[in-house]
Amino acid sequence: MQSQNACSEEVDMEKELQNDFIHDVAEFFKIFGDSTRIRLLRLLLEKEMCVGDIAQHLQMNQSAVSHQLRVLRQNDLVKYRKEGKTVYYSLDDDHIKTVLEQGMCHICHKKGYVE
Repeated sequence: MQSQNACSEEVDMEKELQNDFIHDVAEFFKIFGDSTRIRLLRLLLEKEMCVGDIAQHLQMNQSAVSHQLRVLRQNDLVKYRKEGKTVYYSLDDDHIKTVLEQGMCHICHKKGYVE
């Protein structure tokens, strides 16, 4: 009887871990649901940039850009490095680049945009 309880507990733990994983994936994709963040990430596909340059390219104020970068950083989509007083941002890793590029390719293909 005890082995059934242990097995049941293992299954419950596995389901909980699977639910946590699914939740984490859903949270990850929520970040891509904001057009400002997509515009910002597209800029960072090209090269690392500082807040001022990003703000200028996106025609936004630095405070708004900093807020979006904070969200992206907290969710491990971007990373930063400091050079003196300047902070440079870039995509966190190639996974982010791949997800973004694949999403854009999918939309171009399905909606007929020129790639």
